[in-house]
Amino acid sequence: MTAATDTAQAAAPTPGRKPLMPLDDALQALLTTVSPLTETEVVSLREADGRVLAHDVLSALDVPGFDNSSMDGYAVSTAALVAHVDSALPVSQRIPAGHFGSPLAPDTVARIFTGAPVPAGADAVVMQEGCEVLDDGRVLVKTLPIVGNNIRRRGEDVRKGDVVVAQGTRLGPDHIGLLASIGQAQVTVYRRLRVALMSTGDELIQPGSVPPEALPPGAIYSSNAYFLSLLLRRLGCEVTDGGNLPDQFEATKAAFQRAAEAHDVVLTSGGVSVGEEDHVKPAVQALGHLDLWSIAIKPGKPFAHGGINDTTGSSHFIGLPGNPVSSFVTFLVLVRPFIQKLSGQLAHADDAMTPMQLIADFDWPVPDKRREFLRVKRNAEGHLSLFSNQSSGVLTSVAWADGLVDNPPGQVIKRGDRVTFWSLASLMA
Repeated sequence: MTAATDTAQAAAPTPGRKPLMPLDDALQALLTTVSPLTETEVVSLREADGRVLAHDVLSALDVPGFDNSSMDGYAVSTAALVAHVDSALPVSQRIPAGHFGSPLAPDTVARIFTGAPVPAGADAVVMQEGCEVLDDGRVLVKTLPIVGNNIRRRGEDVRKGDVVVAQGTRLGPDHIGLLASIGQAQVTVYRRLRVALMSTGDELIQPGSVPPEALPPGAIYSSNAYFLSLLLRRLGCEVTDGGNLPDQFEATKAAFQRAAEAHDVVLTSGGVSVGEEDHVKPAVQALGHLDLWSIAIKPGKPFAHGGINDTTGSSHFIGLPGNPVSSFVTFLVLVRPFIQKLSGQLAHADDAMTPMQLIADFDWPVPDKRREFLRVKRNAEGHLSLFSNQSSGVLTSVAWADGLVDNPPGQVIKRGDRVTFWSLASLMA
């Protein structure tokens, strides 16, 4: 995910503060910390959806394994049809799918069905709609075919020895169908990433625990963990819900230490600022190391990455901002590619990260000095409408939108301008 002026126009620093980090620089720095998983397991094809392939899969056969008909019709010799133009020819055999016929007898046609092997001596198949069956059973071919018509050649889909699916591919129904077509019953995949997900803040209340009319003053319902856990699961992760962390240093530290012992990633929402009640930073630093980054994006800015050392190694730590839209957008633009690489998925293996250039049906006259991700929706004309409230706390903007406009720092948008659009359906796939 790039913006042409992202690095060049990063927000100017306030005296005494570090400059905001451009998003592309932050993503590059984040990905350099990642060593992909190496542990693997063998699963059946029926269990392989969404898993990341650990080895190339080579085909042990040609697909199709023989020349076959692509439709119901008649297998013919084009030379015989030329020699008997305007003449009907007898049907010498009937070849259903799954059965090999005999070589085509001279000056005859063979009734053939979709997927059936083409008999020796036949070099084309004429669809049944292009033929007339006479009362005596002979067949008149109304239009002369060319050699190869309606024949699927041996190996035209897959050749023996071809790499059918490459290592690092995140498997979907299309890949699994292809693997089944070469007789593959199981595959070796990387194990699933284990992610511990936690929220911070005494103000958070779990939905269902307290009815709205009894919500204490200053309390809010916890929402970030719900969409973050689903986004992680869509990326193939095993997610442990660590609940809400109290605003207490020792409790936060103990929770991180326990989570790091059994997870590859500890991910939190909120608590990555420097307020007196934000204990995430000192807790992670007490257990390992932490880098706090201020990213030049809006919504989102505070982002933390580090490592928690434990008895079995080291777990990644990622801290997202607490505002729901900030957390949502930051996950998509930073955590998503981080998780993909850590899972062993090939870089740029999915086309979800290919943007479109669409027309804005709105004005954006006062852009931010940071790179902005505006919540928009395609309208009936195929242009982009803008949600009226772009605040980082307005989660309805995400539920309403079907994409994000990636607007470079300081870039004014006028109605009719072409802008960079990212589909949320693809980013959340």
